[in-house]
Amino acid sequence: MQRRTLLALPLAAVPVLTTAHHGWSSFDQTRPVYLSGLAANVAWRNPHVEFDLMLPQDMKLPADFASTDLPAQTANVDRAALLKSARLPTRGDKKWQIELAPLTRLVAWKVPEIKNGEPLSVLGFTFADEKGDAILRAEYLFLRGVVYGLRSAPV
Repeated sequence: MQRRTLLALPLAAVPVLTTAHHGWSSFDQTRPVYLSGLAANVAWRNPHVEFDLMLPQDMKLPADFASTDLPAQTANVDRAALLKSARLPTRGDKKWQIELAPLTRLVAWKVPEIKNGEPLSVLGFTFADEKGDAILRAEYLFLRGVVYGLRSAPV
């Protein structure tokens, strides 16, 4: 799973490799997207845990999703508004690339290591109008009956 581009930049006539990285600003935070499926190609490493999420043919937003109890984070996240405006993706991709938080944050939340083939759900953000690659930056992870916030530390 390769999502970052390596660039060669001259520095005092010596090429230096750097990794292009996108922060939260690259994602449309006004359109939370819900995905559910099976994890594949899990890369449990820094700078972010990444994996593919294989979606089922009949994925649905849970009927009671707007009343889900999301844990509080130290970041200012309007949990109620996020749940109320959550939607399924409009694009038909059956494989999405999921980007979680750095390992240090996952450790703070006590997130267990995700295994290939494991069922899970995520709520997060993709690029504006779902243009470009099918990538989702997860705000919340639903794993093994527990919800984890990923933007910041737990409160």
